[in-house]
Amino acid sequence: MQIGVFSVSDITTDPTTGRTPTEHERIKASVAIAKKVEEIGMDVYALGEHHNRPFFSSSPTTTLAYIAAQTERIILSTATTLITTNDPVKIAEDFAMLQHLADGRVDLVLGRGNTAPVYPWFGKNIQDGVELAIENYSLLRKLWDEDTVKWSGKFRTPLQNFTSTPRPLDGVAPFVWHGSIRTPQIAEVAAYFGDGFFANNIFWPKEHYQQLIGLYRERYEHYGHGKADQAIVGLGGQFFMRKNSQDAVKEFRPYFDNAPVYGHGPSLEDFTSQTPLTVGSPQEVIEKTLTFREYFGDYQRQLFLIDHAGLPLKTVLEQLDLFGEEVLPVLRKEYAALKPAHVPEPPTHAGRVAALLASPDAAEATSEA
Repeated sequence: MQIGVFSVSDITTDPTTGRTPTEHERIKASVAIAKKVEEIGMDVYALGEHHNRPFFSSSPTTTLAYIAAQTERIILSTATTLITTNDPVKIAEDFAMLQHLADGRVDLVLGRGNTAPVYPWFGKNIQDGVELAIENYSLLRKLWDEDTVKWSGKFRTPLQNFTSTPRPLDGVAPFVWHGSIRTPQIAEVAAYFGDGFFANNIFWPKEHYQQLIGLYRERYEHYGHGKADQAIVGLGGQFFMRKNSQDAVKEFRPYFDNAPVYGHGPSLEDFTSQTPLTVGSPQEVIEKTLTFREYFGDYQRQLFLIDHAGLPLKTVLEQLDLFGEEVLPVLRKEYAALKPAHVPEPPTHAGRVAALLASPDAAEATSEA
């Protein structure tokens, strides 16, 4: 199981002080959080993509490259890369470049995003969102998998004998997760290509994600990539912890009540009972996180959202220290004990290179050489 954190890159006023961090402060904070993620032994740091206020992360590959230079082990990913409004050629080249700089410690989550105005900003129509996602990803796959691409489609000028550079490291493209909150077609695309499916798993009750993940697993098997329970699934989650549950609730309540994404709606108590959000002690975080496997089956990646709603950097780093001390070792032990032998390990660059070298095509090429 890969365990890590993801950020949506919001810039939100701290309701307890009235202070709003600057863009510079939040950008530098993302680096500090990623370094802490590695320090405490987590596996993944993921950063979202947005092109509007109140978010700062318009160029996640730039930030992740900077983080790559200051870390050695963690996988660097995106919480969303906008497959609908980004040029697939640019995605192919940016992530291959990042892959080389990070020595393979790179994957990405592709999604349509949830900000309607971004479409016209990049010359697209939101009504074409699903079609754009499907066409653009088909091209992205070709750009990574084929040295010379001849292609034409509906939404982009044709390509004639084009080669994206640099080529993927070791001949293996970054692993792709397809992220979705509510779109069955995206689960279908993930299943068709045998890619991973990342369910945001933050704002909705478990029944909603059970349907999406169930569809993805069913179609993954249908397309011949393996059994349904061998499909590659990632989940989001949220927590706020203190040693004492009452202290956690008291401290987090003003952040919850004023958060742009869920403030002024359901009470904190109602929201935690109906969604994956856990506010309480380390033991409560452990217990609730382990229920995810009961609802969604065995899965490969668990990412938590923790740096949002105006929480100061100091508090976020304290959360990570507490997680590393009291939660992470238990989750690792429990996940390892519960995982059936036939369920795949989480995708890594090294593992995928080894699989490529062991493939019949690779063996045939070696013998011919």
